[in-house]
Amino acid sequence: MIRLLSRPVLLPALACATILLTLAANAAAAPAAPPRASATGDLLLDAQDALRKKDRSRLAAARAAAIAGNHPLALWVDYWEIGNRILEVQQDDLNAFYARWPGSYVEDRLRNDWLLELGRRRDWANFRVEYPRFKLNDDREVSCYALLTRHLDGEDVRPDARKAWLAQRDADEGCALLATTLFEARRLSSDDVWRKLRLAVEANRPRMARQAAGLLGEDVAAQVADLSEQPQRYLTRKAGSGSRQAAELTALALIRSAANDPDATALAMREKWDGALPADVAAWVWASIGKQSAQKLLDSAPDHFQRAALPRRSSVDVVLPDDTLAWKLRAALRANNGAGRWQQVMQAVNAMSPTEQREPAWVYWKARALTALAASSQDGDALRTESRELMASIANPLHFYGKLATEELGQPLLLPAPPAPPTAEERAAAAGHPGLQRALMLIDGGLRSEGVREWNFSLFGMKERELLAAAQLACEREVWDRCINTSERTREQVDMAQRFPTPYRDDVVARAKDAGLDPAYVYGLIRQESRFVGSARSSVGASGLMQLMPATAKWTARKLGIDYSHDRITDQGINLQLGTGYLKMVLDSFEGSMPLASAAYNAGPSRPRKWREGPQVDAAAWAENIPFTETRDYVKKVLSNATDYAALLTGEPQSLRARLGALIGPRGAALSPTERELP
Repeated sequence: MIRLLSRPVLLPALACATILLTLAANAAAAPAAPPRASATGDLLLDAQDALRKKDRSRLAAARAAAIAGNHPLALWVDYWEIGNRILEVQQDDLNAFYARWPGSYVEDRLRNDWLLELGRRRDWANFRVEYPRFKLNDDREVSCYALLTRHLDGEDVRPDARKAWLAQRDADEGCALLATTLFEARRLSSDDVWRKLRLAVEANRPRMARQAAGLLGEDVAAQVADLSEQPQRYLTRKAGSGSRQAAELTALALIRSAANDPDATALAMREKWDGALPADVAAWVWASIGKQSAQKLLDSAPDHFQRAALPRRSSVDVVLPDDTLAWKLRAALRANNGAGRWQQVMQAVNAMSPTEQREPAWVYWKARALTALAASSQDGDALRTESRELMASIANPLHFYGKLATEELGQPLLLPAPPAPPTAEERAAAAGHPGLQRALMLIDGGLRSEGVREWNFSLFGMKERELLAAAQLACEREVWDRCINTSERTREQVDMAQRFPTPYRDDVVARAKDAGLDPAYVYGLIRQESRFVGSARSSVGASGLMQLMPATAKWTARKLGIDYSHDRITDQGINLQLGTGYLKMVLDSFEGSMPLASAAYNAGPSRPRKWREGPQVDAAAWAENIPFTETRDYVKKVLSNATDYAALLTGEPQSLRARLGALIGPRGAALSPTERELP
């Protein structure tokens, strides 16, 4: 069970004594793999230990030995060694490294590291040479440095630079330097800075707020720091609206205040600030209050959003963030005692950026809004036709809203026809791919994080048949997370058996049935929790296939009368027995509701008990309104997974809507003593 707001990571088995160097022999039809190799793994583990301890001499010796001995993973030791002294190396050192390992993951990763270092050194000449060779180009800070070099070369990069800077989530030097340079060159305006500050303060990112405020001067930076820490005191003692700067600072304090108490902040707006602040500033504050209210599932949220669009502000062009508009839509789904404010749903979607409007979630809810509005419109037939066209545009059995759209159209959820299996030649190419081989060596040796990165890089540029063969290789090696993630990259050649494998089938099905659970639901949950990696451990300690927290495992074992000690938490049978037992208790506590039980498994039972209070809400709307992004995504994926697993296990079409149920609302009966204890 993943506890909320943790980023799942995988526990490296660094005690492993050897690196398993090659692929196991597959079935007779598969290409033969070289025999597994032996004790060269000690050298790699010693090198990583030296890196962790920053022991330069040991690391240099390990590098020399790895290269001299033609170690199959010598490039990783070389990467660790040069990366450990990146602050002092020169371009010639990097060029020599690239020449040793051309086309490899570590070449591209070192280029990423070096581009960051070149940016910090302000070595724009070498940066210009290196940047076009950066294959993945997946580092926002590097992108900011690249935009800066283009600006220095005389290009107008304002649109791209503004977009990159506003999307920045963490304060970093590259994007800060880009913003500072363009602000001083008057390519970014004070309005851009105030927008950045609103985003940073609303997201409670004080470092990013201070960084942005510094562009407007030390006094502004000091006031932003003050209002971020104590917004109420700032509003009482210092807030004003006599100048644009004073109004913007007051708005920031109100935005910060809304995170703590949106209704009290709304009262302050109505009584004092609504008429005093400029129209565009007031609109943003009301939208921020609406967002915070929506995240707390308050009935007042739609009214706060409505105030952001009052007639006196209709002539003001206020471009709200897509995330704020998403919360406007979610609040509207719950409004009118669960009946919805469908016109507000339409307004929210239509105000989103063009890219965001194409997201299946918003297409689905816009289509639902059109159907609802058609009932009282003289253009009802046209609205219903548009709704069906929108549903048809996203109808797809491969994702949550695509499934719902398919069912809204009255069509069965049919699994895609399986593609032709990879040929012997395709499988041989995958088995012989150097990057995939290295990835499997790393994973087999306990260096899973490095292996996953090597694997993903190796997929770059692969066509669909190549991806299918790579996924098949991972499946046969029982590296299930790479099997699933690789197969999910295909668009036309969809192999559902790869995407939804059923490892440990006898054990999973038996444990599910013993607990009184649908095996498809258990499989759908495990796929989302651990991707069937038995050694998976989250950053907060959730472990095993079903990601059990230690306290939860202990409590469940006691309730079920199972002999248990913590060192058994990743034992496959014990983990499945405890996980299914706990899931059954959670499901029963929520009257058999899979959305509620899934939310409880991820976030703990107490949260969905609160989230279900209020009106009776359409189950899909309830899931979309889950306040935490991780849990909202989790619930939708678990139920979509379970629907697919049920189809694969039974061979019959399934219904996602049936798993969601019709409505979710307050519980009728009081909790039992055991339910109150549920961890």
